[in-house]
Amino acid sequence: MSLPFFYTEEINLATSQFVLNEETSKHVVQVLRMQDGEQLLLTDGKGNLFTAEITDPNRKKCAVKILSTSTTAPSLIKKTIAISLVKNSNRLEWFLEKATEIGINEIVPLICTRTEKQYFRHDRMKSILVSAMLQSQQSWLPKLQEAVKYNEYVNNLSASEGVQKFIAHCEDGNKVQLTNQLMNNQTNKLILIGPEGDFTTDEITLALQNDFVPASLGETRLRTETAGVVAATLFCLVG
Repeated sequence: MSLPFFYTEEINLATSQFVLNEETSKHVVQVLRMQDGEQLLLTDGKGNLFTAEITDPNRKKCAVKILSTSTTAPSLIKKTIAISLVKNSNRLEWFLEKATEIGINEIVPLICTRTEKQYFRHDRMKSILVSAMLQSQQSWLPKLQEAVKYNEYVNNLSASEGVQKFIAHCEDGNKVQLTNQLMNNQTNKLILIGPEGDFTTDEITLALQNDFVPASLGETRLRTETAGVVAATLFCLVG
């Protein structure tokens, strides 16, 4: 049986003993009813995985001792999805969960001209990523940026080097097949995913001016969150 797996940002690599935060302590002691001497797994979301033993099962300040540590190297290729916020936050949460499980490294919430909902609860959305990381038994937490205006984000990327930059939009025109562009290409990857109603013509033009390549995600028109998951899958499995 696998050990229970938890996330904590407060792990001090210089010491072998520390105290879990109150939320994690409550889950360990009250929900799972773990006792002194039982073991669990911890990660800091930065590639480190710790096997720890409970030394004081306090429901508010559970103390543990680190028994062993292993480290997973970061991905050699950074994979980023920059995606518009959507009106239904549940749909965005679904995307964040699946993108994390698949193995995306960075997620950038965009505020586009046609973005209907512009409020973004970073703390809530980060908790979705943490849960998905633990569920999929990973030790790297994707970086979740604060929501940013589309034009500001695209313009700031204009000087970036060593990055394959794509934009997925619904307007007619020549588009590359994303699968073909990713095969055996060992460079960082970034794709822009638009809102309900798609990017505006001006937004598409701005991306093209900043060296983004129009890309096709298939023959059907996809919802924003579905397009994000398709792109994440291609980035992680094909690229």
